[in-house]
Amino acid sequence: MVSDKRRLSRRFAAPVVSLVFVAVVVAACSSAVVGGTTANTVGGLQASASPTVAALVPAELPAATSSTAATSLAASASALSLQDQMVDVIKQVGPSVVEIQTDAGLGSGIVYDSKGDIVTNAHVVGTSTTFTVTLSNGKTYPATLVGSYAPDDIAVLHITATGLAPATFGDSSQLSVGDFVLAMGNPLGLQSSVTEGIVSALNRQVSEPTGNALPDVIQTSAAINPGNSGGALVDLSGDVVGIPTLTASDPQLGGSAPGIGFAISSNRAKFIADQLIASGKVTSSGRAYMGVQLTDGQTGPIIVAVTAGGPAAAAGVQVGDVVISIDSTLTPDSATLIDAVAAYHPGDKVTLKVQHQNGTVATLTLTLGQLPS
Repeated sequence: MVSDKRRLSRRFAAPVVSLVFVAVVVAACSSAVVGGTTANTVGGLQASASPTVAALVPAELPAATSSTAATSLAASASALSLQDQMVDVIKQVGPSVVEIQTDAGLGSGIVYDSKGDIVTNAHVVGTSTTFTVTLSNGKTYPATLVGSYAPDDIAVLHITATGLAPATFGDSSQLSVGDFVLAMGNPLGLQSSVTEGIVSALNRQVSEPTGNALPDVIQTSAAINPGNSGGALVDLSGDVVGIPTLTASDPQLGGSAPGIGFAISSNRAKFIADQLIASGKVTSSGRAYMGVQLTDGQTGPIIVAVTAGGPAAAAGVQVGDVVISIDSTLTPDSATLIDAVAAYHPGDKVTLKVQHQNGTVATLTLTLGQLPS
């Protein structure tokens, strides 16, 4: 949301809840740096001391010239085909992308099914209690909250409407680095804006400023601006493969890092959304859980609370302990520890090295539980 500029810990990613449409070509050009090389042109011909011999000009073009022309035509046809494919995808998916207005700002969402369920980001919903959904045709509907799951930043709203155009959620595990994708959303209320790019990386783990470590995140060069949050990252088959959620932020530049955006994978979004629609909550997160609350100290993350009966309590973790490492990963701060835990699965056993308040160091074996709803 425009009023909620959030930043990533460690990876410095900031969520996007209200964006401005900027053509990708312009963004790419503005970030390019010219190396300063100057191309010299010849202004005239220098007279030769010896007579110039006139060369015969063949009546027919060489075969190489014909081949070059054919290659150029083929490339042009390929570019036009790609353009047509993108236009078709935008026409196909556009009616499935909606604008969400809350009492805190604007965001985007995707029509999930014909019953009126809308998938978006949990940070778009936030703590608001009133929601208005605007379809691509301009019709507006009041919405109710079905459920929200902050650890994966996914929420579901519901509207009562007919003639909805549900999006098709694809299998994000089939993506490859280099695949073309389109980011569709509503930047600063500018409906149905689209940017394009490629899949830059897969299976990223990115931390939100709230401390949530998002697993299975897609990195993309498609511009994700404020307002794209909760919208659609779409492949050239017209399938939703991700939910645009965050942009990278460079503290040295004092703003967003161009060309680095993050989207929750469609597989993870479906996994969470289906549970929210079924019961209003997440009953099986598939996320590892220690059962502690943390704060950062001078020498590392300090345990400030231990959940009774939780994994940490069972392992002997105490309030006031400083976590030195988990397995072979040193933990200089809480963000590092949270990221490390997120890489495990419920039931995994880890070795936790802690320093007690009396200065003694203990090595504990902890069996991770499942992150609760």
